[in-house]
Amino acid sequence: MRLRFRFVCLLCLLVCGGCGKQKSTNQLIADLKSPDERDRIVAVRLLQHREGDAAQVVPALIEALKDNEGDVRWSAAIGLGYFGDQAKDAIPALQAAQHDRDARVREAAGVALSRIDPEKFPVPTAPSKRRGK
Repeated sequence: MRLRFRFVCLLCLLVCGGCGKQKSTNQLIADLKSPDERDRIVAVRLLQHREGDAAQVVPALIEALKDNEGDVRWSAAIGLGYFGDQAKDAIPALQAAQHDRDARVREAAGVALSRIDPEKFPVPTAPSKRRGK
């Protein structure tokens, strides 16, 4: 039993080895230009939690909506929704993203718009699925 406990503790320490290392907002924004897709996805997902830096983050997320990778665009749209009315400058880009080739991006853009300006953009409803008899 003790050996199992030690093994689990060691495993947790190894997994969380980099937990204390946090990149700055500027470093994350720079990562959005990385050639590595994983770096861009991680950056866009972490930036949405930097509410205190909205003036820097919102334009970076707007730019990320133009990324070639659907996961980056999808995460950018979700992130912009988290900023609410602080992301009003993103409205035109999100409206354009509602015509994206990726359905997830289109849906996330609609949700983000409803969070940014709920009066102008009501919460999108999912299309109803008909059951066949």
